[in-house]
Amino acid sequence: MTEPSYKPSRVVVVGTGAVGTTTAYTLLLRHRMAELVLIDVNHKKALGEALDMNHGLPFAAGVKLWAGGYEDCADADIIIVTAGASQKPGETRIDLLNRNVSIFKEIIQNITKYNQNGILLIATNPVDILSYVSWKISGWDHHRVIGSGTLLDSARFRYLIGSHKDINPRSIHGHIIGEHGDSELPVWSLANIAGTPIDFDDDERKEIFENTKNAAYEIIEAKGSTSYAIALALDRIVAAILRNESAVLSVSTLLQNTNGMSDVYLGVPSIVDRTGVRQILDLPLNPEEQSLFELSANKLKTEINKLNL
Repeated sequence: MTEPSYKPSRVVVVGTGAVGTTTAYTLLLRHRMAELVLIDVNHKKALGEALDMNHGLPFAAGVKLWAGGYEDCADADIIIVTAGASQKPGETRIDLLNRNVSIFKEIIQNITKYNQNGILLIATNPVDILSYVSWKISGWDHHRVIGSGTLLDSARFRYLIGSHKDINPRSIHGHIIGEHGDSELPVWSLANIAGTPIDFDDDERKEIFENTKNAAYEIIEAKGSTSYAIALALDRIVAAILRNESAVLSVSTLLQNTNGMSDVYLGVPSIVDRTGVRQILDLPLNPEEQSLFELSANKLKTEINKLNL
């Protein structure tokens, strides 16, 4: 009798900087996969991170973890890319673009040399444009090339609303959409608590959104980089994929006549399952939100067009 074949779930993290290592550690603690691989251009750094985490395995889940090379992407279900130049104090995400596009061309080509069936999850900034670049370079179906998008921004938004209302942020329903960056926008018209509209005045709404939009700058100024919350956001996306959850998450995906916008990656509420992004939800934006959404899309399309992909 032939034994049924078994392929252990594998996640690869490319880049062992603050975001990559924190993401790997979060995935390890939550036992999201059977195998976890760390890849970095500085292989010694990846070795050290893997060794450090392996020493904690007697206290944690039974995950096989090692520092590897791109050949280890061959059997991966998800490849998370966090590598690239990091954002410096006072620098916008768009400022990183040229430096990271050249880095990404090499990374994505190395991944797709060994893997044609997995899901690419991009976290490096500017995440929307680099997700678009990754889609173009990989040649993969756009459903399988996903950016972390505005999932983290939406979490910050919900946290700040919850803090003002003294309500657990998990009970707040609200989305930031558009660019993961300065042109993002809050969808106040649909934000609610158990279906009840949120009653903030204009000043309160402005304060909450400005604190949401500028949160990364504040953190980078204070400690040099963001890591914990983005790691949890990436872990949430991984869980939705591997568990085939059909969860609604504000990830960055290719727009195809979404609120009139096409051929650009933006953060929008999407159904995420084992196939990647299964569907984008139609948002009934009010006229002001629609205008801001179009501005965000056109801003990124302008930057993409400069790349001559």
